[in-house]
Amino acid sequence: MTSHSPSPPHLLFFLFIFLTSGVSSQQFLTSERTTLLNLKQSWGNPTSLINWNSTSSPCRWPEVQCRRGSVVLLRLDNKELTGSIPPFICNLSNLESVLLLHNSLTGEFPRVLYNCSKLIKLDISQNMFIGRLPDDIDRLSRLEFLELGANNFTGDIPPAIGNLSSLISLQLYGNLFNGTIPPEIGNLSNLETLGLAYNEFADPEIPSEFGKLNALKVLWMTATNLVGKLPKSLSNLVNLEEFDLSLNNLEGEIVPELFILRHLRSVFLYKNNFSGQIPSVIQSLNLSQIDISMNRFNGSIPDDFGKLQKLEVFNLYSNQFSGEIPASISQIPTLRIFRVFRNNLTGELPPEFGLHSKLEAFEVSENKFTGKLPESLCAGGSLTGVTAFSNNLTGELPRSLERCDRITTIQLYDNNFTGEIPSGIWTLSNISSLRLAGNSFSGELPSKVARNLSRLEISNNNFSGQIPPEISSWVKLNVFKASNNQFSGEIPAELTALSELTVLYLDGNSLSGELPSQIKSWSSLTILNLARNRLSGHIPASLTSLQDLLDLDLSENQFSGQIPSQLNNLITSLNLSANKLTGKIPSSFDNMAYQNSFLDNLNLCSSRITTLQNCFATTSQSNKFSPKIIAMIIILSAFVLLTSILSMMLMFRGYVNSNPKRIHTTWKLTSFHKMDFSETNILSSMTEANVIGAGGSGKVYRIGVGPPRGYIAVKRICNKNRLDHNQENEFTSEVQILCSVRHSNIVKLLCCISDQNSKLLVYEYMVHQSLDKWLHGRKRNLDPGSVPGFVLDWPRRLQIAIGAAQGLCYMHHDCSPPIVHRDVKSSNILLDSEFNAKIADFGVAKILEKQKPGEGDMSYIVGSLGYFAPEYAYTSRINERIDVYSFGVVLLELVTGKEANEGDEDSNLAEWAWKHYGEGDCVVGALDLEIKDLDTHLEEMSMVFKLGLICTSTLPSSRPSMKDVLEILRRSNPLDQLPEGMKQGREGFDVAPSY
Repeated sequence: MTSHSPSPPHLLFFLFIFLTSGVSSQQFLTSERTTLLNLKQSWGNPTSLINWNSTSSPCRWPEVQCRRGSVVLLRLDNKELTGSIPPFICNLSNLESVLLLHNSLTGEFPRVLYNCSKLIKLDISQNMFIGRLPDDIDRLSRLEFLELGANNFTGDIPPAIGNLSSLISLQLYGNLFNGTIPPEIGNLSNLETLGLAYNEFADPEIPSEFGKLNALKVLWMTATNLVGKLPKSLSNLVNLEEFDLSLNNLEGEIVPELFILRHLRSVFLYKNNFSGQIPSVIQSLNLSQIDISMNRFNGSIPDDFGKLQKLEVFNLYSNQFSGEIPASISQIPTLRIFRVFRNNLTGELPPEFGLHSKLEAFEVSENKFTGKLPESLCAGGSLTGVTAFSNNLTGELPRSLERCDRITTIQLYDNNFTGEIPSGIWTLSNISSLRLAGNSFSGELPSKVARNLSRLEISNNNFSGQIPPEISSWVKLNVFKASNNQFSGEIPAELTALSELTVLYLDGNSLSGELPSQIKSWSSLTILNLARNRLSGHIPASLTSLQDLLDLDLSENQFSGQIPSQLNNLITSLNLSANKLTGKIPSSFDNMAYQNSFLDNLNLCSSRITTLQNCFATTSQSNKFSPKIIAMIIILSAFVLLTSILSMMLMFRGYVNSNPKRIHTTWKLTSFHKMDFSETNILSSMTEANVIGAGGSGKVYRIGVGPPRGYIAVKRICNKNRLDHNQENEFTSEVQILCSVRHSNIVKLLCCISDQNSKLLVYEYMVHQSLDKWLHGRKRNLDPGSVPGFVLDWPRRLQIAIGAAQGLCYMHHDCSPPIVHRDVKSSNILLDSEFNAKIADFGVAKILEKQKPGEGDMSYIVGSLGYFAPEYAYTSRINERIDVYSFGVVLLELVTGKEANEGDEDSNLAEWAWKHYGEGDCVVGALDLEIKDLDTHLEEMSMVFKLGLICTSTLPSSRPSMKDVLEILRRSNPLDQLPEGMKQGREGFDVAPSY
């Protein structure tokens, strides 16, 4: 048996230390696991942390990182956490990084983290924290990264933040800061990233101390109310790479040294008030993006821009630049986006554009360019659009455009182009819009066009020949404008097969023959203009089936016979002048509103239009009544009229005697516009038969007042006894606002009438009633007043969105002080006979006077479920952004067809839309499939859907202003004009640029 020698004493000592330290480490990790499980419970036990349990090691959990057996990092972004940050989080004594972004955490700034003595990185962005940042925030003295963006922090940024000397990144974007920007931030000598964008600072200037941030690489101050000039000290930022001061009110000239900073990669200064010339010396050779659009820059474009061999995006549009485009810019090998439209540029376009790079967008419209369009624009094969309208360009179109398979739009109208359109352009596989009006193009229409072509505008050219019968294959055509050309022959019956056509202009040609007798396929047609041709025969009776027709012009032709009696009475613009029509004018048009619609038709007669023959006189003359019979008729008519008047007077007298409170002397009438009716017209017609709506405050009546107005709408605010306080306020608010504003997209208040118990508000009558009825009426068995089964097409929906945006933009930006509606919704957007939108119901609107802190809050919440902004529910703060949120919901209604409260389970439309988008589902799946022209307008609808998401961001500061919303809606590619930081901005979406 072999004996073992005793172990050396020092080996036993080390074995003892190893075993005891292992036990201690295991106990320590068990304690930290308990802390982590308590955190999970405190944050609502989210299912995303299902792998956190009491049996496994926390160091193996994907959200946890350990070092030497102790937790040093928590990565809990996008985990659906709720509640606040509990103080026991600092029981994780070695914790260095806390990443809690993209959750729903609440409360004030978590001062409990002061006890986390080793904390280096804190990211609580994209949550719902509120209140002011603490004045002693510098107690987090070891912080290197402080990310607080996209919350609801308010007040001043504390100067103490300048004491965090180790900070590398400071992100405070997208909050509600409304105080000052502390110059002490300039003391952060190690700072590389500074994000202050999307806050509403109190008219700040950029502190000159920022010039001391020598390590700074990113300066992001978009939409922060900046005023004044750029401080010269910014030229000291020698390491600056990203410079974004867009959407502010800065003025003056650009610091010349800015474009000498050698590390600079992007400059965003769009939409300010900068003026003067661009510095001629540009040495920032790493620049890849320049956007200085929408300013007041003048002078020429510097030649040195051509030295920027890494430049991809070049946006100088909407300025006052003059002179020629340097040829060297067209030779930049990386150039993708070139936009210089709306300037005063002259000369010829450099011919090498597109030859050296994969050009995607080329927009040079609204300048004074001459010469030809560059031949090589599409040489790279990536071009998606050519926009060069309103210049003096000449020559023929480049045949190279025939190979641009990705191109979707060509806009060359109002130039001096000549020759025929290259045949391949008509059939480009992705083209949807071809706008060539106002040139000298010639040739005939092709028999075949692109499958997606929806808009063709060729008016005021020299096109000739007949309209080909193969036009029936242009199935996606929505707008066809071909006025003032030389087309001849008959209008082919095949043209009427285009069921998606909404606008047709063929006026000013040499078309002849009769109109096709069957035109029922034009079910979507709203405008038909065939004036100044040689058309003859009868006006087809099938025109009466076009229930959407609003504008009909058949003037200066040779039409004969009678006007179809059932012609759509929704037509608002009618011109049948200078024809050979006979007979009586249909009753729906026989009034002075249409007095110029029937001129120069010798055999037409009317009962009411004084400029035409009187039908009664014509009949009398043809029957040759004797003078005695005529006299007897006149006497009898006078007797009947006198008897009727006496009877009405007796009836009204009895009504007054039996209703002493209703006599006209007790009513007070205040008019705001010229009136063509009296209070008697209104009071005598307020019967149940005329009720067209009802709400919490009373009923709405439609009352006929005769020509030329036709109808008015009367809203009655009343109570069984006296009006309560809220009803009085509603009446006062509506009158105070509507009597002072004048805008075509705000409903017109004609007058108000009041007595002790009732208030009457008298408005212009909106024929098509509310947008809500058109979008959702059939779900509730409500008739919007149109053809059964009719669905608003996309062009009309976009028209309505733009109109409503114009009204709100006027209220927010053009009224002084601004007006906040507070109840924007589809039922408060009314539509006139041409589907023009008008904002209505200002009973809870608020005029934003200058207020002391706290005075902007309301003691009670108004608005409608599904429409009011989330911050309004817990702060009751009043500002324009609550209207933007509500309008965003309306945009989502227009695009999806869903109601504001329609979502999944407990969610509303806005929440459902964000969830749909956030899960990566195709936007098409959210669109209203009842829209007939869905494919044609898919891109446009998708853009408006995304705009609706941006407007309904949970962060008020992330929402665009109504001025920006309107500008986006008006552009053909809406989101192209959004700054990067605004393209996203809700929980689960990063609002910061990808620096």
